[in-house]
Order: sequence, then C-alpha cells, then structure tokens
Amino acid sequence: MSLQPQFPGIFAPGKGAVPVQDDLPLPQPVAATDKQVSYARVLAARSGTRMPAGIEGDRAALSKWIDRQKAAPVGKFGNYPSSKQVAFAERIARLKRADVPPECFRDRTLMSRWIDSNKPR
Repeated sequence: MSLQPQFPGIFAPGKGAVPVQDDLPLPQPVAATDKQVSYARVLAARSGTRMPAGIEGDRAALSKWIDRQKAAPVGKFGNYPSSKQVAFAERIARLKRADVPPECFRDRTLMSRWIDSNKPR
C-alpha cells in the first residue's frame, strides 16, 4: 500500500488545470501617451528614421520601438562612453593607482567591462 494519494486520470490529455476558452474577446491595445509619442518623434528625428504607421495606437508596440531606437548608437560618437562613465572609471583608476586602457575611451562596452572588473567592492 502506498502512502501517496492516487488520482487516476489527473494527467490525461485534454484535462489541463487551465480551461481553454475560445470565446473570450481579445484585449484592445491601449493608445500611447502624448509624452511617449513626442519622445518617439524626437528619437525618429534624431536617428533619421520614420515611425511605423499607426504605431501611436498601441502603447506596447511604441515602447518596443523606442527601446530599439535608444539602443542604436547615434552618429559618429554614438558608441563612445558617457562622461559619467569616464569620470567613474578615472575615479576608480585613481583609487587603484592604475590607468584606464586607452581603447576603453573609444568603446562604451569596453569601458563598462573595465569598470565592472575594477570597481572596489
């Protein structure tokens, strides 16, 4: 005799824990806010791209588009580290009495990795 309770047919196909309801209406997309739309227009103008048609009617789609546009480097100096990154790296270098490698000043990813590997804990 087993001490575990037995439930015959609990894992039978078609008897899932979540019922399938095909008759539920799909939620309507929420319109983007004015602030979100204006920021997207600024990003589009800065990068020289156009916003997809009708994207203002879907807040989630516009948010994804904004994230993609922000991630893209802008212009000739888009991949350079920010001034705050450089200042923080130089402060770490002073504490460790070392120099920040010159290639870190030309690539934000390298600067970020250098900061992560050298910051005091």
